[in-house]
Amino acid sequence: MTEPTAATLAALPPHDRRLARSAQGRLATLNATGALTAADVHIATTLARLAGEEDDLVVLACALAARAVREGSVGVDLGHVLPALATVLDEAGEPLVELAGGSDADSSADSETGPDSAGIATAWRDRVAASALAASGTLVVDLGLVYLQRYHHQEVAVCEALVARDAVAPPEVDEDVLAAGLERAFPGAGWAEQRAAAETAVRCRTTVLTGGPGTGKTTTVAGVLALVALQHARTGGRPLRVALAAPTGKAAARLQEAVASALASFGVVVTTGEVPTAEVAALAALRDVPAMTLHRLLGRRPGGGNRPRHDAMNRLPHDLVVVDEASMLSLTMTHRLLDAVRPDARLLLVGDPEQLVSVEAGAVLADLVAGLEDSADRGSTHTDGAESGSADTGPVAGASAPSRVRVARLTTVHRYGDDIAALARALRAGDADAVVGCLRAGGSGVQFVEDDPVLHLRDELTRRAVDLRQAALRGDPAAALEALEQHRLLCAHRDGDHGVRTWNRRIERWLTEATGDPLRDPMYVGRPLLVTTNDYGLGVLNGDSGIVMEGPDGHPRAVIAGSSGDDASGAREFAVSRLGDVETMHALTIHKSQGSQAEQVTVLLPDEESALLTRELFYTAVTRAKASVRVVGSEATVRAAVTRRVQRASGLRQRLGQPLSAPPVSARTRRNPGDVANQ
Repeated sequence: MTEPTAATLAALPPHDRRLARSAQGRLATLNATGALTAADVHIATTLARLAGEEDDLVVLACALAARAVREGSVGVDLGHVLPALATVLDEAGEPLVELAGGSDADSSADSETGPDSAGIATAWRDRVAASALAASGTLVVDLGLVYLQRYHHQEVAVCEALVARDAVAPPEVDEDVLAAGLERAFPGAGWAEQRAAAETAVRCRTTVLTGGPGTGKTTTVAGVLALVALQHARTGGRPLRVALAAPTGKAAARLQEAVASALASFGVVVTTGEVPTAEVAALAALRDVPAMTLHRLLGRRPGGGNRPRHDAMNRLPHDLVVVDEASMLSLTMTHRLLDAVRPDARLLLVGDPEQLVSVEAGAVLADLVAGLEDSADRGSTHTDGAESGSADTGPVAGASAPSRVRVARLTTVHRYGDDIAALARALRAGDADAVVGCLRAGGSGVQFVEDDPVLHLRDELTRRAVDLRQAALRGDPAAALEALEQHRLLCAHRDGDHGVRTWNRRIERWLTEATGDPLRDPMYVGRPLLVTTNDYGLGVLNGDSGIVMEGPDGHPRAVIAGSSGDDASGAREFAVSRLGDVETMHALTIHKSQGSQAEQVTVLLPDEESALLTRELFYTAVTRAKASVRVVGSEATVRAAVTRRVQRASGLRQRLGQPLSAPPVSARTRRNPGDVANQ
């Protein structure tokens, strides 16, 4: 959660639309300085009016809880935001005098925020806990955070769902079939990590598969699908029901393509007229499993607004649910997913907790991995048959019983070279000295540029734009798409000197100077495209890339690459008028690059003061590269990026880190009346 400071907050103009006219007292002061938006104020005052709340400090806490959700946190830590807020309010002549001395808490607990800070924060939380808003259930004080009720319920429900899944008996496993399948899918010592992770996923109801880009997560997923299919085929029952999903359409399409490619390595071929064995039929059927977004998987209830079709009353029918790019999962989506998955189905969450988190509230994957591993440290560290040292696995429950929820971590990188791998390791470790050392050491895979980016990058970016245009003018889609995927210029911001819009305009101006074409047509030949909305009718998805080509009739055509990006054989061609929302892609935001990759990547770091400059952003950008990465910025900016983490207030990690026990059946029944019936 972003902390407001007296140095950075400036009063809004008196007629600014961000001002809430009804705000009074401290709410009005913080709204006028930009610490709170009009939406935060309106949410708090409306809830207070409905609950009969008259304490302005409690209403302020409610507004801060609303702001926390807007900025990605699940709740607000009043102690964390108190110092900056107190400074702003003191300058406005509205100090928090009511809370001074209101608690006997140890005031020395936080030396940076003043001697009374801890006590004031405790007194404020106690005041909220005793308020009418808390009594009505609108606000909840728990684990040192103040929550809006909805998000507290979702956080608790996620933990309860994991505990309920943990209480279900583990899947039955045919040891001979598993051993033979593991050897077939992951032969040799080079696949030890993947073999151990896949075995964990087969034996458990719930598995979190983590690892950086290029560590073989998708290959492991394909192996898990095959191993579970073989286990299922031995029973001779109905076919295995598998769901492949991801938060975005592009990620889902990439998952489907990658899984199909990995499954092809099994060499299963069914010829015409052949009656395949149950095992062969089960493996062959996996290639046709479609991947979809989580929203499409859960469906939408007719007339139900945003309520999903599948929930605790109408479970998903699938025996195995795989969710890729789980770092993008918000708390709300995770709650809906766990509500809909059958307790006896296998659930495999796949992602990298070090990457950028969801744009909505919550950092679920990072909390899950940290919380489950915290719990493992307190309990036993058995691996349920996984090869010792080949995968990092651990339970969520205490040492009294083996847990069926596991974290399996892949660490060996297969995508890029040693230089980028060393830089990525230093970033994950948060070692600023090591990161700077990797950048300055250079090598074939890493370059550090501290010069003016315009002067340093102009010639190369102009050349790449000209090459792209020439391939498009020739009407050669394969060459154009290959040129498009050779390089990515990644920016943190959309606007500003270091933003995507500025650099797209700048490169187009350089292209005009180099070719003499004024590029008056928005769909000029050679324009690289980024699709920004899903269009299932056309088969293009948010995140797809392409280029405007010279058509055989002289009219421009848009060629959109396959989900892998550089696959010309899977490219689709459309009239440019048929495409909906697209953007120019000479430059791309790091957020939109997540899940993609390119041979060479240039990372344009923002100013040191940028709120977006974090370790997760830097790591995500660096790991988009297959062959080489160039970082443009100062050493001070690099160090600032490494030392800053995405700070999202959440109690999920703490809840998962505690020894868990299943809630009473009556409690689960009250929350979801269909739970018992559906189990």
